[in-house]
Amino acid sequence: MHNQPKLKPFAMSEFYPDHRASRPQVEGTVARGQLTDDSAFYTGKVDGQLTAELPVKLTPELLALGRVRFETFCSPCHGRTAAGDGMVVQRGFKKPRSFHDDRLRSLPIGHFFDAMTNGFGAMSDYRAQVSVADRWAIAAYIRVLQRSQNARLEDVPADKRAALAGPPAKAHP
Repeated sequence: MHNQPKLKPFAMSEFYPDHRASRPQVEGTVARGQLTDDSAFYTGKVDGQLTAELPVKLTPELLALGRVRFETFCSPCHGRTAAGDGMVVQRGFKKPRSFHDDRLRSLPIGHFFDAMTNGFGAMSDYRAQVSVADRWAIAAYIRVLQRSQNARLEDVPADKRAALAGPPAKAHP
């Protein structure tokens, strides 16, 4: 059992006619963890167009993860509120556009996923640093940040609006 017959990868073999120990992958075989048939999830696009729909379930846990990942990977340049005023910008790097810009608020959510995946302008890609699921969490959190800076009173449910007013002001003598 100590000296079992085996073939080492990329070694020469007399067993096969092509003398290669490594065999070509069988057509149609997908390695474990390599199946990427959900275009919206893995590319942020459907039929070549950026997706406007979040391809994962929107949950408080997803947004909490998105916040952590955004503050880790994005806030150094984009700032914690996505205004484009991150620490590296304060130290002289080029300021990225604020995510609160009307043009960026109107883009489909797939744009943010695509920019993280492939880079955009001076921004390099983050595909190696941030997993696909985490990129979607960040994109969802970006939408939260955009909404937080551009919310209207009408966006708040009617039964919650009174709580926004706060306690009544005290009269001063």
